[in-house]
Amino acid sequence: MKAAAENKNLETVFTEKEIAGRVEAIASQVSKDFGSEPVHAIGILESGFIFLSDLVRKLTCPVVCHFTKMESRDTTTGSQPLRSIVYGPITNVEGKNVLLVDVLVDSGITLDHLVQNVLLRKAKSVRTAALIDRENRRKLSFRVNYAGFTWEGESQLVGYGMAKDGFYRNLPYVATIQSTNGSAQGEA
Repeated sequence: MKAAAENKNLETVFTEKEIAGRVEAIASQVSKDFGSEPVHAIGILESGFIFLSDLVRKLTCPVVCHFTKMESRDTTTGSQPLRSIVYGPITNVEGKNVLLVDVLVDSGITLDHLVQNVLLRKAKSVRTAALIDRENRRKLSFRVNYAGFTWEGESQLVGYGMAKDGFYRNLPYVATIQSTNGSAQGEA
């Protein structure tokens, strides 16, 4: 993959160095907040795997890693819009401290739904971590507990686990991707 400076369709938003600094800061705060208590970090696939990997390697508290996959689908039944949110398997979280980890929070709907689901499973505590928080795009009141960056741009983000058509996940930085005619692509 070419570096952002070599690819006319990518513009770097957060550099590899900036990301590493924010991951370190989030890990420090999570470690401080949980101390010696174990944390069950649940990475949200597919986009959250790189952030989870970097984050858990910096934690000083005991950590157990899990993964789940979330999908949301918008449909219409009659004249009513309906959003279906589906998860992959979620481990037994009863009585455990849970940290839900994703690279980006946009509307907040799917992550809020997952938080509520984990709370119903009687977790001791549930907190969220995201490298990028797009607060301006919230569709409900939802607060990310640990956020690396706030970003208000409209372009699609790629890199550091985020993809466009399956590509760019491997980039060590976050960039916007522009179409070949120069206009911004919508969120995937």
